[in-house]
Amino acid sequence: MATQQHHSVVIVGGGPVGLVLALSMQQQGLPFKVLEARQRGAAYQDKRALALSYGSKLILEKLGVWTAVKAHATDINTIHVSQRGSLGRAKLRAEEHDLPALGYVVSYGALMQALDGAVNAEDVLYEASATAIRQNNEIAEVDFTLAGAATSFSCALLVIAEGGRGLENMPNLQRDTKAYGHDALVSKVSCELPHNNIAYERFTPTGPMALLPNGGRDFSLVWTGEKASIDRLINIDDATFLAELHDAFGDRVGRFLTVQKRMSFPLVKSQLENNTTPHMVVIGNSAQTMHPVAGQGFNVGLRDATALMKQLLATPTADWGSQSMLEAYGKTRVRDTKGGLLFTDFLVSLFTNDVIGISGMRSVGLGLFDVLKPVKDALVSKMSYGK
Repeated sequence: MATQQHHSVVIVGGGPVGLVLALSMQQQGLPFKVLEARQRGAAYQDKRALALSYGSKLILEKLGVWTAVKAHATDINTIHVSQRGSLGRAKLRAEEHDLPALGYVVSYGALMQALDGAVNAEDVLYEASATAIRQNNEIAEVDFTLAGAATSFSCALLVIAEGGRGLENMPNLQRDTKAYGHDALVSKVSCELPHNNIAYERFTPTGPMALLPNGGRDFSLVWTGEKASIDRLINIDDATFLAELHDAFGDRVGRFLTVQKRMSFPLVKSQLENNTTPHMVVIGNSAQTMHPVAGQGFNVGLRDATALMKQLLATPTADWGSQSMLEAYGKTRVRDTKGGLLFTDFLVSLFTNDVIGISGMRSVGLGLFDVLKPVKDALVSKMSYGK
């Protein structure tokens, strides 16, 4: 083992959430080191779509990277919510809430490139894979390999922002997990008609479906359902898939013309039971994982990073990582994280319930929601800022 180095803050995970925290600290002149297992630039070609809330746009704008991100982003000006087989529907429009957009769709790779380009390169260790984590009432320690050599850092505060990877061997972390028994299919499709910057949330008997505008006449698709159903959709030919997608979605954007590579992943709701271990804190998807139905998870993670930054600024350096500091941080995040978990879980339960008569009630509910502006205002505030 090489001689151990000490740093004030070490961030394990150089994805978007970890880098937003790093950039926030960099802006304030606070010291940090980031450990990232991938090579620099390894994620730049990742085309997975991220739905950024308006609040997340403000975070990136403050960090000085929004201009670079915006060049690759598609605005969401309207969100159209409907239920298959029902006349009820609801719309959220940006102008009705005095916003330039309700959100933005950007690729993971484009966001990573913008963030990577803004962080001081000397503060990020690429190809640094964490192998062990320890903590006590005085410090936290992380062992990692770098260029084939075993190295160790100690720190006042160790931040885990690994997106849920490798948490099973971390000390004192218990996770409350609920498996939905569903998978999500993700892909990109092109359509016959322009999307007009409308995002669609379509509830079907098999599970929710989301189409997010992503480019000229393209949508990023998230289609959820039972694993067997999703596995079949992954493996059927393109023409059959596009026909079934049209049957489930309807005619609002005309015919679906092409589909790119289809992938899937299992859906779970997950949250750490204890996120206030001394000298170590977990943020982003490492701390909570949500159903993608309302696009909340990633944006909650960015708000974790900004809230932790505020707590660092409010805490004397000598007390960084203390139990009192982390408890104070946790209290600022309870409403947002638990609210997001409960909200997405409620939507999934409500719109996949096939009890006789409930479909008609959902249709009426969507119609009522569409005319209740205070309820809409509250929902947009929740989606945009976590409030």
